[in-house]
Amino acid sequence: MSDKRFSPSCENNRVPILAVLKEALTDRTHLLEIGSGTGQHAAYFAPELVNLHWQTSDLTVNHLSIQAWLADTKATNIRQPLAFQIGLDDWPGQGIDSVYTANTTHIMQPHEAEIMMQLVAKNLPSGGVFCQYGPFTVDNAFTSESNLAFNQHLLNEGCGGIRDIDELTGWAKGLSLTEMRPMPANNFMLIWRKP
Repeated sequence: MSDKRFSPSCENNRVPILAVLKEALTDRTHLLEIGSGTGQHAAYFAPELVNLHWQTSDLTVNHLSIQAWLADTKATNIRQPLAFQIGLDDWPGQGIDSVYTANTTHIMQPHEAEIMMQLVAKNLPSGGVFCQYGPFTVDNAFTSESNLAFNQHLLNEGCGGIRDIDELTGWAKGLSLTEMRPMPANNFMLIWRKP
C-alpha cells in the first residue's frame, strides 16, 4: 500500500493558489510551509517557484505521504519535512523570509491559531510575506451557507473552527494584511506582509 495520500481539495485549488503565490512571492527565497498535509501542494508548487527553497513541515504522522509526493518530483528546491507542531515545537530554522499555509487555521484550536499568527509575525524578517489560504469569516459573518455548515462539521469533529479575519489581525501584531484575495470554493488567500 502506498504511503502517498490524495486530497481532492488540494487537486482542485492548486492552480488558482499557484497564480497568487507567483505574484506574492516573486522576490522571496526561503519559504516555510506550515502543515504540508499530503504533500501535494509542495510537490506542485515548488517546481513552479524556482526562486524559492520550499521547506515542508507537519506532524510526523504525515511525513511519509509528504515524502512520497516529493519523491515523484525532480525539483531540487524542495526540502524534506520537518516535525513542526504549533505550540510544541520551536520555529524551524533561520533565513525563512516567507510562509505559506493552506487549510490549517480552521483545524487548529483557537489558541494554536493565535500562536501560529504570533510565531509568523515574530519570526518573519522585514519584507517577509505570509500567504494564508482557507475559509474565514468576515466581520463575524460566514461568507456562504456551505461555510456555516462546514464550520459546524469542524466543531463536531473537535477542530477549532473557522476564524474571523479581524481575530487573526489582532493576533498578528507586526504584520499588515495587505490583501484579502477571494478564491474558489468560498475561500480566501490572506496576504500578510511585515513592513
